[in-house]
Amino acid sequence: MLARPNRLIKADDFRSAMRQGRKVGSEHLVTYLQRDEPQSHTRFGFVVAKTVGGAVKRNLVKRRMREIARELLKEYPSGFTAVVRALPGSAEIDWPTLRNELRSSVQTGVKKTAG
Repeated sequence: MLARPNRLIKADDFRSAMRQGRKVGSEHLVTYLQRDEPQSHTRFGFVVAKTVGGAVKRNLVKRRMREIARELLKEYPSGFTAVVRALPGSAEIDWPTLRNELRSSVQTGVKKTAG
């Protein structure tokens, strides 16, 4: 589980990140990254729609993405807001594939927002 300061909770925060953030797409995920204050915590939010599957599959995808995000917090600087939207088919991919896609999309988004 992500620590509370690293969770994106409010609908306005999701909306802001998705509208103003840089969009990075992959086969199974779309990631929106927005630059915040450098001293603020990096925050992650996840959107998994019913098109991904039933409740069990959606929760599996969310749990996996939260764990990957927890790992990514150690690697990237503070001051980012990220919203990760799972696309249909994300429930069928294995753990390493999901990790690689999320890691590369966050890495690309950080580079885009930094420069």
